[in-house]
Amino acid sequence: MSEHASGEWTLRCDGGARGNPGPGALAYVLFDPAGLEVEARGAYLGSVTNNTAEYRGLIAGLEAAKRRGVERLRVCLDSELVVRQMTGEYRVKHAGTQAAPRRGARGGSGASWPCASGSAARRECARGSVGERDAG
Repeated sequence: MSEHASGEWTLRCDGGARGNPGPGALAYVLFDPAGLEVEARGAYLGSVTNNTAEYRGLIAGLEAAKRRGVERLRVCLDSELVVRQMTGEYRVKHAGTQAAPRRGARGGSGASWPCASGSAARRECARGSVGERDAG
């Protein structure tokens, strides 16, 4: 675990597809509390929808934060839909993506990420924690 794991880290993530569905990719950058970039990744996803690509970017970034033992995380993304689905303001209608908000909210595969705040504004950052285990 990093010496800065207990401070607030920042995750910037994105995803997109050319066409919907179409060739897509994800990207994320994880910054420590001092603002230093500690991990960045981009990946080709094949044919996906924009929403799927956005979620895959979020989940990949949350999994990176979990691997580093991050306890407090500020998540920045430009998808109003994903922010509103993650905060529960919107429900997920498509059966293929219904598990994505639950998986994202749990930090990918295990850690919970309860949103303390989440604005619907584009490029807004939601604050939360990825360090606690999911009780359910």
